[in-house]
Amino acid sequence: MKILIVSDQENTYIWDHFDKEKFKDIELIISCGDLKASYLSFLVTMIPVPLLYVPGNHDIKYLQAPPEGCIDIDNQIITYKNIKIAGLGGCIEYTGGPFQYTENTMRKRTKKLIRSCQRKGGLDIFVTHAPSLGVGDGDDWAHKGFECFHDVYKTLSPSYHLHGHQHLNYGVNQKRILTAQETTVINGFSYYILDYTPKES
Repeated sequence: MKILIVSDQENTYIWDHFDKEKFKDIELIISCGDLKASYLSFLVTMIPVPLLYVPGNHDIKYLQAPPEGCIDIDNQIITYKNIKIAGLGGCIEYTGGPFQYTENTMRKRTKKLIRSCQRKGGLDIFVTHAPSLGVGDGDDWAHKGFECFHDVYKTLSPSYHLHGHQHLNYGVNQKRILTAQETTVINGFSYYILDYTPKES
């Protein structure tokens, strides 16, 4: 299954020069946050597949006008074509706001989501806005990752962790794809097409 991952920066190639042929094989779209609601609604209109999203720290407008035609998976687990997908939006608290969390608060959210996933038989794709601590996060406080996300790797061992928040153009040493334990971690900055392969049992 080909999954279009988007995050943090509206891609002008997609928005201004959309090429339907390039995205004809996409079966699912996942947004990792900090994108205009109109951009997500555009994507789900041009590519007629489900679009799942978590809010980023800059997505306060989603509270009044969420992306039309899209599915919010913040604090939720859903199953799509036998793939279990769960999300946690927001980032580390640095200025305050509805989508900023302390490590302690995010740990509570993470524990609750882990329990939900365990009840539903596990997790295949973990979607967040912020990265994990030490796995693709930044050196500054605002882009620090959450330590508690490592509990998801340890407990549920998802095939993939998709995140945003840390822009790939912030520094020359930024890598899009990393590994944490048995999980492949992908930074969805701008856009990336994942050829999803189920984990071998």
